[in-house]
Amino acid sequence: MRDDSTRQSVLFPDLFSKPLVAQFDEQHGSSDGGAILLKACDARLGLTRRLAASLADRRQAGKVEHTIGDLVRQRIFGIACGYADANDAARLADDPIHKLLLDRDPLSGLSLASQSTLSRFENAPSRAELYRMSVALAESVIERHRKRLGARRVKHVTVDLDPTDDPTHGQQQLTFFNGHYNTWCYLPMAGFLTLNHEAEQYLFAYVLRAGNAPAKQGAIGILDRVIEQLRKNFPRVRILVRLDGGFAGPALLNFLEAAGVDYIIGMAENKVLTRRAKRLMGKARRRSKRSGKTAHVYGHTRYAAHSWKKRKRHVIIKAEVVQLEGRTPKDNPRFVVTNLKGAPRRLYKKVYCGRAEIENRIKELHHGLEIDRTSCTSFLANQLRVLLAAAAYVLMQELRLVARHGKCARAQVSTLRERLLKLGARVERSVRRIVLHLPSAFAYRAEWRRIARSLGAAPA
Repeated sequence: MRDDSTRQSVLFPDLFSKPLVAQFDEQHGSSDGGAILLKACDARLGLTRRLAASLADRRQAGKVEHTIGDLVRQRIFGIACGYADANDAARLADDPIHKLLLDRDPLSGLSLASQSTLSRFENAPSRAELYRMSVALAESVIERHRKRLGARRVKHVTVDLDPTDDPTHGQQQLTFFNGHYNTWCYLPMAGFLTLNHEAEQYLFAYVLRAGNAPAKQGAIGILDRVIEQLRKNFPRVRILVRLDGGFAGPALLNFLEAAGVDYIIGMAENKVLTRRAKRLMGKARRRSKRSGKTAHVYGHTRYAAHSWKKRKRHVIIKAEVVQLEGRTPKDNPRFVVTNLKGAPRRLYKKVYCGRAEIENRIKELHHGLEIDRTSCTSFLANQLRVLLAAAAYVLMQELRLVARHGKCARAQVSTLRERLLKLGARVERSVRRIVLHLPSAFAYRAEWRRIARSLGAAPA
């Protein structure tokens, strides 16, 4: 009687000098041996523990095999390792590394939760529980950086909010056709923090919204919570809120001024602003004509929109004429409202345009962690999915932070996964300890060991 692993073997009879057999018979092996670094990151953040504590368990106690904490960790660690769907649970059920991540015996421990169990889990949380999870996510991120940098050493924090599109292809609740993106979608909002002048922008919020939501919907609530948390953790901090066009309504501006924070926010063009920019645009056209290249001229004005009730605010004007080869020069005036003082050119280029970097973070969320895998019918279930993916991203950002002095300092999420997590391992367990046998020829062995030491490992 043949073993099942033999039936799954393949033979290459002529590929090499000798016949080669590829056989799936390593029962105690895993392709995610490096994922124990994620557990070390989570131990430092306390993230999965906080998220699990936000959820109530309404199941019958006698029928429970997997705790809420285990289900949260299984999904978050799985997403970080590249398994975005609950359907992947069938392939990971007996993976020794993934069982180890849930504090189970890697060889004889209980198998991981099935797809059906995970699907019931995703559809169980209430709106209030998801709100608590969102708060816990932000608290975990902010408290981690307070411990890392010190409460009094953080002098400046920049808060960026940015909506993005999440195309849908089924019967999900609250999906609508959006003309700007030309698709049926959700319009989630992502929030990031930049501490002092660090290069990284740390995710602290990801809120799913209906496909027809205006850009500013929910912004005040998110900002109100994060400003309070930042001041609680960093008593000397100066907060800057930096937003794209579509946010500059009177309610948001009044809120930011009442909260005593700095802001710099894009504004839509209108007839009054176009008239104010006329002189600067003429100057930009002349410069562009002389040079044959795109030209910029910066200025500022005091402006009060009708909805602002005659309250004048400082508006920066960027008069731009775009020159592209073979095309007619195009006027492209831009406007930004701010309460910051300084030269218009510096405020626009150095401060406002710095928000463009969050586009790379959003791309990582979409392409590295598939945060747009919102295929559940229930809107709340999809909100849970994006929160779990956001938590996985927070762990990956912590991993990148620990790796900042090496070759993975600015690596994308997918690169971090390939270099540090996707590592073939054979698990050996004895009475005294568990041993992971990793490849001696691993290309990033020195980097992996250095990161492990930074996360609390000791020479063995």
